[in-house]
Amino acid sequence: MNRKTGIAICLGGAAVAAAGCALTPAQKPNILLIVADDLGIGDVGCYGMGRIPTPAIDSLALGGVRFTNAYATSATSTPSRYAMFTGLYPWTNPAAQILPGDAPLIIPTDIPTLPKALQEAGYSTAAIGKWHLGMGNGNIDWNKPISPCANDIGFDYSCLIAATNDRVPTVYVENGSVLGLEADDPLEVSYEKNFEGEPTALSNPEMLRLTPHHGHNCSIVNGVPRIGYMKGGKSAVWNDEDMADYFVGKVKSYIDTHSEEPFFLYYGLHQPHVPRLPHSRFLGSTPYGTRGDAIVEADWCVGEVMRCLDEKGLLENTIVIFTSDNGPVLQDGYNDLADSLVADHTPSGIYRGGKYSAYDGGTHIPMIVYWKGHTRKQVSDAFVSQLDYFASIARLAGAETPEGIDSEDYSRSFLGKSKKGRSSLILEAKSHLALKEGSWILIPPYKGRKVRPDTGTELGNLKDYALFNLDDDPHQDRDLSSTEPEKLSQMKDRFHSMVGSYYDPDITAKLKKK
Repeated sequence: MNRKTGIAICLGGAAVAAAGCALTPAQKPNILLIVADDLGIGDVGCYGMGRIPTPAIDSLALGGVRFTNAYATSATSTPSRYAMFTGLYPWTNPAAQILPGDAPLIIPTDIPTLPKALQEAGYSTAAIGKWHLGMGNGNIDWNKPISPCANDIGFDYSCLIAATNDRVPTVYVENGSVLGLEADDPLEVSYEKNFEGEPTALSNPEMLRLTPHHGHNCSIVNGVPRIGYMKGGKSAVWNDEDMADYFVGKVKSYIDTHSEEPFFLYYGLHQPHVPRLPHSRFLGSTPYGTRGDAIVEADWCVGEVMRCLDEKGLLENTIVIFTSDNGPVLQDGYNDLADSLVADHTPSGIYRGGKYSAYDGGTHIPMIVYWKGHTRKQVSDAFVSQLDYFASIARLAGAETPEGIDSEDYSRSFLGKSKKGRSSLILEAKSHLALKEGSWILIPPYKGRKVRPDTGTELGNLKDYALFNLDDDPHQDRDLSSTEPEKLSQMKDRFHSMVGSYYDPDITAKLKKK
C-alpha cells in the first residue's frame, strides 16, 4: 500500500467549480488516451528528429498541440502507467516496478483513479490493449474470473494483455476472464519453474523463429521464446501478427457502441515493444527492420481509430491524447537487428539515453493533444507530464479531482490556450530518482554500472551529483555542477525535500539482492 491510500475526494464547492462539474452529458467531451509502448520522441515524424513516416500521428499535430517538453514520470512502462491512472508519483509505491506476467494488481482498489472519477462524472470507461499493472491477488487461477482486475479500478470494460507481449500468459483477458479457454485444456502459468515436458528456448531451439538475445528463453509460443513458463490454454493463445488488427477492432467496436454517451477510452498500443512481429502487410515498410515496421503499424492503428471517430461524427467532441509510456529501446531481448539497422534514424532524437535511463531520453516523450475545433494548433514548450493527466482530464471532463494527489491541472495548456507548465518533476528510472526543474536536470549519485550490458543503454549512474541545462545541452554532455554551485545547491535541497527517504544511492545493489 502506498502513502496515498487514504486520499479523500474533495466535495467542496470551490473544488467542484474548479473541476467544471456543471457540464451536462451533451457537453462532456469523449477522452481517447492512446499510449504507445517504448516509442521515442524521435520515432514520431512530426518531431523532425527521425526517419520513420508516421502520417496518422503527424495529422494530430497538424490540428492540435505538439508538446516538445512533455515527460513520463518513469523510464519504464509499469510505473509510468501507474502515474497516469492514479495521479501519484510511482516511486512512492514500491510495487510500481516492471512486473512479471502473473503479478497482482498494484493499484489499490480503494483509492481514487482517473477512470473512477470519470465514471462518477457520467462517463463510460474502457481499457483496451497493453496493461502491465497486474491482475488478481498474486495467486491467479487463469481458468476462473480474475479479481481484482482493471474493472475494479474504474473501467466498465477491459480487454487487455496481462503484461507485455514478451511475457506469458500470451492470452487476451476480457473483463477479468481469459478469452477462448476450453475446459479440457486449462491454462497454467509459472514464473518460477517450467512445467514438465514443455519446450523452452534452451531445450528446443529448433522450434524458434525468433531467437533470444538475453533473457526471453523460457516457454515458446508461436515460435517466439517468452519470459516465464506456460502450459495449456492453446485455444486462447493470441497470434502476434494479428494483435494490431485485433485491438483496433475492439476499439472500433467500443466507439461504435458508446457513440451516444461520453466515454473515456484508454488504448494501449503494444508497438514497438518486443517481440516486434507486425502483420505481413507492414513488413519492409522501412529500412529499419521490424522495429521500424512496427512503428508504421502503430501509426496505421492510430489512423484507423481516427477514421472511425470521423465516420461516427465524433471528432468535434473527442479529445485525443497521443503519447508513449517511456523512451525508446533498440535491443531489448531478441535478435531482431533493431540496433544494427537503426542507421540514420534517431529514436531518442537529440536526447541522451532511452528506456531504463535516468538521462533525458528515458522520460522525454512525444505528446500530442488534438480536439477538432477546440485545440489551438501550435508547438508548445510547456513543461507537462503524464502525471498531470488525472487533474487535467478531470477538469476537461467536468469530473472531481481528489485532494492530495501529485497531479496538477494544465488543461488550458493541453488545449493550447496557455503555456503554463510544471515548475518541477521528479523523474524515475528503475527506482533511481532525478529532478527536472525548468530546463535544469539534477541527477544524484547512484551506485551501479554505467551502461546496461544487455540493451546498451546509458543508465545515468554517476559517482556524484550532476547538473545539466537542456536548453544549451540537450544531449547532457556537459556537467555544470562545478560551474553552477549555487544552482546545484538549490536543486539538491529541493530534490531531498521532495523525495525524503525515498532516495537511496545503494538501490541498485539492493534490487539485485532481491
